[in-house]
Amino acid sequence: MSGPLKDLARTFDRVADAYDEGRPGYPDEVYRAMTEVSGVELDGATTVDVGAGTGIMTRALRARGSRVIAVDPGEPMLAHLVAKSAAEAGPEARPAPGADGGRKPGAEAGVSGAARVPLAAVLGDGNALPLSDGVADLVTYAQSWHWLDPATSIAEARRVLRPGGAIVGCWNFNHAAQADWLAAYETRLAEEVPTYYGPAVEEWSVPPIASSFEVVGERWIPWTRLVGIEHFLLDLRSHSYMAALSPERADEVVGRRRAELRAAFPEGVLSVPMRAYLAVGR
Repeated sequence: MSGPLKDLARTFDRVADAYDEGRPGYPDEVYRAMTEVSGVELDGATTVDVGAGTGIMTRALRARGSRVIAVDPGEPMLAHLVAKSAAEAGPEARPAPGADGGRKPGAEAGVSGAARVPLAAVLGDGNALPLSDGVADLVTYAQSWHWLDPATSIAEARRVLRPGGAIVGCWNFNHAAQADWLAAYETRLAEEVPTYYGPAVEEWSVPPIASSFEVVGERWIPWTRLVGIEHFLLDLRSHSYMAALSPERADEVVGRRRAELRAAFPEGVLSVPMRAYLAVGR
């Protein structure tokens, strides 16, 4: 791995703790739609989760019975993924070598009960997956495909898929148009953070994964996130445009948002309108 992807991995590595604590998961409807549109049952499927980060999608897939190979370019991100998976597994979890011949770093952890399925965590690049051909029923990109080369990444996904398998891209977005306070929040970020990219930017749009493969189906799934102010601000810190700031500058931006949110929501809890976008293809 070299160039922009290596720089990206380092950027997210700096905010791995905030990413793990602050980023939201996906509503259940995303996983129901994933099966319905792809035709692949999650229970028993082998899924390659590309750009797995700290394991938000990985853990949800495992809870639904998928055998997951989590691939990410960042060692600190994968360390969070492995540690949290082991903690959720309890004392029965046992570390083991990574996927594809023990590429490092890699680990496995079991989970107890009905969701006891293997996990492999593999340091790797979504543009050159360190996996053999035809090993997966699903390849997922949760908040990650937009960092990859559109053509190369999809070619790699197709290479590792079995016949009948599917490629899934999904993203969570703040639905700023549904709440004045959230639209104002995004606008202030756009004014203060030079590399901000989000709904307050006119040219912002959903990542165009649907133009990079043969589309099976797309879904927009609205949902509401109830979250405390401090966790909402951890989510803010986890974004690449915040990680690109100096620590001092990031603290200033977060401090201003904290003051504004506390003044508007003295009870300390936010109801955040969200949209999840799901695209399935081959």
